[in-house]
Amino acid sequence: MPTIIAERLTKDYRIPRRGHGVGSYLRTLFTPSYREVRALDAVSFAIEPGETVGYIGLNGAGKSTTVKLLAGILAPTSGRVKVGGIDPHRERVTNARRIGLVFGQRSQLLWDLPVRETFHLLRHVYRVPPDRYHANTRRFFELLELDAVWDQPVRLLSLGQKMRCELAAAFLHDPSVVYLDEPTIGLDVLAKGAIREFLKEISQKTQVTVFLTTHDLRDIEEVCRRVILIHQGSLVYDRSPQELVQEYGQNARLEVAAAGDAVPTAPPGSRLEGRTGDRWVFTFDRQRVRVPELLAVLGQELSIRDVTVTGLDLESVVRRIYGGEAP
Repeated sequence: MPTIIAERLTKDYRIPRRGHGVGSYLRTLFTPSYREVRALDAVSFAIEPGETVGYIGLNGAGKSTTVKLLAGILAPTSGRVKVGGIDPHRERVTNARRIGLVFGQRSQLLWDLPVRETFHLLRHVYRVPPDRYHANTRRFFELLELDAVWDQPVRLLSLGQKMRCELAAAFLHDPSVVYLDEPTIGLDVLAKGAIREFLKEISQKTQVTVFLTTHDLRDIEEVCRRVILIHQGSLVYDRSPQELVQEYGQNARLEVAAAGDAVPTAPPGSRLEGRTGDRWVFTFDRQRVRVPELLAVLGQELSIRDVTVTGLDLESVVRRIYGGEAP
């Protein structure tokens, strides 16, 4: 049975209409009017126990709204959501004990106290047995290097150290579902790498379901087995990252290093994307044209010194989808 079920999940927000000037302000104060904005439009999906799912979209696409609906923070305007067999909004207390939640720009850590004090508090909030608490903190010491910051006040930690603590706090009580909303936002390469390694380790060794929203597609490629794309409140794609690239990634990238500044003509079946240093960059349809054919045409105009051919990565594929291109 799926851990998370969303059926035609819809959320509308009522936004007050605001005019200009004192007169308009007084009118809206006594006779307010509103407009409705649909943040989520009939989105449906099911997520099995142990799945790690990436949920991606542009700003304002409905990602954070979805997380808040699944976590029970908001109630849907219409549609149905079940998490672990219960309605997360109607049974908020029960649901809260079963889930972990990390918002990238909000913190559950106690700002002026050592990290350990937050974990001691969460131990009592979630009623974590002592043996399980000590086993989990030992694991976090190993995977996230929390022992180095355990006795430091939270306000003295770097952004990466705080996020590692936030992640550990979300997993402390062995939740069945963890929602991660932009967990790597603003982090450096090393901090991102540490968080991705932790999530991969957790995914391999436990049955926790992880629902991850992010703008960093490396998070999706390295951690997730499935990706859901949402655009303007509607579900666009739901499959593995590899399948998405295979379907939408029939184009490949050809980089040609050549001397001179003359702009080459793009051969049939290809498109000139630009130049980086001495390398001309083309994209081409692998179903329409072969690399030797491209090079034969380009060799008539360029003195080719080096050639590199790569497939499109997930970021390039997503950019094409949002640009309205067909597979």
